Amino acid sequence: MAHGYQVVTWTPFKKAYDVVMLIAVGVFMTIFIVGGYMTWPDGETLHPVQLALRALGFTAFTLLHVVLAIGPLSRMSPRFKPLLYNRRHMGVTTFLLAFAHAVLALLWYHGFSEMNVFVSLFASNPNYGSIQGFPFESLGFVALVILFLMAATSHDFWNANLGPGFWKALHMLVYVAYAALVAHVMLGLAQNEKSPLYAYAVGGGAVFLVALHLITGVRECVRDRALGAAAHDGWIDVGSAADIPDGRAVIVVLKGGERVAVFRYDGKVSAVSNVCRHQAGPLGEGCIKDGLVTCPWHGFQYRPDDGRSPPPFTERIPTYNVKVDNGVVFIDPVANPAGTPVEPAVVAGAAA
Repeated sequence: MAHGYQVVTWTPFKKAYDVVMLIAVGVFMTIFIVGGYMTWPDGETLHPVQLALRALGFTAFTLLHVVLAIGPLSRMSPRFKPLLYNRRHMGVTTFLLAFAHAVLALLWYHGFSEMNVFVSLFASNPNYGSIQGFPFESLGFVALVILFLMAATSHDFWNANLGPGFWKALHMLVYVAYAALVAHVMLGLAQNEKSPLYAYAVGGGAVFLVALHLITGVRECVRDRALGAAAHDGWIDVGSAADIPDGRAVIVVLKGGERVAVFRYDGKVSAVSNVCRHQAGPLGEGCIKDGLVTCPWHGFQYRPDDGRSPPPFTERIPTYNVKVDNGVVFIDPVANPAGTPVEPAVVAGAAA
């Protein structure tokens, strides 16, 4: 977290993350350019600018696939969760690559026009009624604007001032950008590419992402039904305290779909909202670290007994009353106001 919106110090993990990402981008572009030279059809003129355009665009498009795959993959396996901590770095890099692609394309194809380059971009081909001649550049422009908005608001300053709900809705536009880019690439290939290889790659990537999100969604629905808890005298039966891993949580789905993270730690049990105030991360998939509930997405922390972030941070989440009866954990389904202190329930016989 960046209190007061100060510049966050780059940790060794962040540095390693960014170095690996940049090396991977460089290697990918190098392979693409070398492969482009080697496979370019004989007799057709190849200009380095055209190859650079393709390399920048295809690298940005590929990196966007990685960004969109990290979320569902991390829900399927905790091994991918470290990638979530700095996923925004990939998002900003994606925008920068796409921006470089757009600027180069604008200058190369419209820079020599007598009219303004932007006027030329939108006025040179108004054939919106034809698939073969569709001005696919306009779709790329729409996607670039969305990626710019996401990159420009990636800092926590915007998350705090726009509000988590609006900020999240804004960043969900990435799926609109992705759909626009798929159409942009496919329509461009239809006009300029004879080989179906690129079309197969784009179509395969889209099918992979759709399938990955669908599988994750189905798993979530099945898990929600399995986690649906039964009520006893107004209290929700969570199950045996012994079944909750120490320092971890079980997630309980209340009537209406609200999720509660029930943590066991130091021989005690506490229950808090499963939704992190930062980017709505699943707190119940995190752990107790240094005595604090730690979000698995970006490391935001809260005290388990009152749902408050440690000073100087000010985030708060709702808490729930909890009790342990004969080793079975129960929670009150009515949430307390965010930041309300609740005495943890003691697990009988547990070592503190």
